[in-house]
Amino acid sequence: MRIALAGNPNSGKTTLFNAITGKIEHVGNWPGVTVSKKEGDVKRDLRPSGERTRVIDLPGAYSISPFTSEESITSAFVTNADADVIINIVDATNLNRSLMFTTQLLEQGLPVVVALNKVDLLHKRGIEIDENKLSESLGCRVVKTSSIKKQGLKDLMEVAFSVMGKAQKAPFEMRIVNPADEAEFEEAEKERFTYVDQIVNEVESRITESRKQTSHDSIDRVVAHKFWGIPIFAAIIFGVFSISQTYVGPVLADTLVGWIDSFYVYAEGLMGESVAPILRTLLLDGIIGGVGAVVGFLPLIMVLFFLLALLEDSGYMARVAIVMDRHLKKVGLSGKSIIPMVIGTGCAIPGVMATRTIRDDRQRRTTAMLTPFMPCGAKLPVIALFAGVFFEDAAWVGTSMYFVAIAIVIFGALIVQKITKEGYSRSYFIMELPEYRWPSLKRAFVMMLSRAKAYVVKASTIILLSNVVVQIMQSYTWSLSLVEEGMQGTSILASIASPFALLLVPLGFGAWQLAAAAITGFIAKENVVGTLAVVYSISNFIDPEEFELISGANDVAAVMGLTSVAALSYLVFNLFTPPCFAAIGAMNAEMESRKWLWAGVGFQLGMGYTVSYFVYQIGTLITTGSFGAAAFPGLVAVGIYFGILIYLMRRNESEVSMSMGGAA
Repeated sequence: MRIALAGNPNSGKTTLFNAITGKIEHVGNWPGVTVSKKEGDVKRDLRPSGERTRVIDLPGAYSISPFTSEESITSAFVTNADADVIINIVDATNLNRSLMFTTQLLEQGLPVVVALNKVDLLHKRGIEIDENKLSESLGCRVVKTSSIKKQGLKDLMEVAFSVMGKAQKAPFEMRIVNPADEAEFEEAEKERFTYVDQIVNEVESRITESRKQTSHDSIDRVVAHKFWGIPIFAAIIFGVFSISQTYVGPVLADTLVGWIDSFYVYAEGLMGESVAPILRTLLLDGIIGGVGAVVGFLPLIMVLFFLLALLEDSGYMARVAIVMDRHLKKVGLSGKSIIPMVIGTGCAIPGVMATRTIRDDRQRRTTAMLTPFMPCGAKLPVIALFAGVFFEDAAWVGTSMYFVAIAIVIFGALIVQKITKEGYSRSYFIMELPEYRWPSLKRAFVMMLSRAKAYVVKASTIILLSNVVVQIMQSYTWSLSLVEEGMQGTSILASIASPFALLLVPLGFGAWQLAAAAITGFIAKENVVGTLAVVYSISNFIDPEEFELISGANDVAAVMGLTSVAALSYLVFNLFTPPCFAAIGAMNAEMESRKWLWAGVGFQLGMGYTVSYFVYQIGTLITTGSFGAAAFPGLVAVGIYFGILIYLMRRNESEVSMSMGGAA
């Protein structure tokens, strides 16, 4: 048996899915969280029979007629009758809006059960709903539920099983219209609105006046203010990263690093002197040292994920989208573009996937291209490492990276707008503002553990494998003989990374070790830290409490051969060049265009190189009075990059002028 969960965004659909399956899917008190269908089995204690029951959580939709790519998933699934029963999750606090979609589902012929969700909020809002009368009006079964408090779930599943195989009739006959005839289509939709209003008037009674200003309205007047909204958002985000990277996170990380250190010493003593040197180096430096360097930052990232989950659950993120809409429209984006970017601070992959909630193709593709610029959880270890080794105040380094990312996003959006020749967007941005609520510590904790698990899995698979390969390539020459001491430049790794290192000299870091770490960063950004630990043979890499290497920040800085300006340039390069391969794959899926994909990757690579070049050369000029090494060749490379962008902008401008002339 297959049950589909369908409903409007922010109706509690994914929370209900988690409650009846026991799975842990991303839940947020704002639209745009579910962007693809997810599947799971109903828990045994909720099944009326022993039959295995599959539940499909469909993306939120307002209409069977799709307006965005994630709505098309829901529309195709429902119209193709891929389920035995549809459970329509209806927000009981917003019946008018929810029942529009319900009437469309009832017309598909599949058995429908309405889950009247969020009933725990009705009394607080002075709302009463007669579910029996609603069931009679719709011609389908209605069950009161609360997905958060897990109320009515067993009744809901029993009813879903009971209606399986029964025919479903539409509550009223919609006249057949020609979709191409807008006037006729609008008239038919007005009939649907009238019908829904009639039902709501019959089954719902409200004690409080909807026009009365509530405490939520008062809060919105401040946090969603057109002037104060952005400073408040900046302050909140600064607070989140300060807590996670400066205060609470390092205290927890200190304990974890101590455990890793103890395990390193234990493993070293366990092997003794009888183990072959290459195997000893591979296990201690390549696996324990390299992976431990990445895992040591896990507490910082967990605290960050926990705080972001609280923000999502509170309903604040929807306000951020509203605040940013007026500003992002000026550079050719939408207010919805901020949602993928905020999600991208956790991981670029779900951030890019969240762009499918954007209806306009160009805005969606542009957002998918720019979202990876936001420093994600995988980049936090790199930020923390370089902030601790080369700078006394780690906080301003990390914070500035997020502001640089925002600046690059704005600049990039303007460039795309100029190339595509699309002017100021006059599209209307409509988003339901969910009610504020006290965030659930339990849900935030569960979400934190889920993301931490993904981080650990990556560290124990992709990063582990990468570090092993790096260690082997560093230990052998092309003739498969061991590299002699002091001759690391003859290794396989050095010979591969050295040509790339020459290209990076204008950026201040021409060492093959640094080039190798940057290259492995394209597999997973955490690899930058792990590879540096391997190629410089540094074990017990980080003391997170001080954000310094245990062996001494000055010593390691000298080993790397970087000035503080060059270190900042290296950090910028790793943060703002193309993301990991998995994120690029997500970009390819959402852009649905190889031309856009390669243009996006090229833009990211050129932008990272350009920003890194200017950071190093201008920083060196300020600190030493002269430009850094290879300033002119680097300027030529940057000039070629901007020349290509200017050519594309002018070429499209000429094409637009010719088409206008032809039309005249």
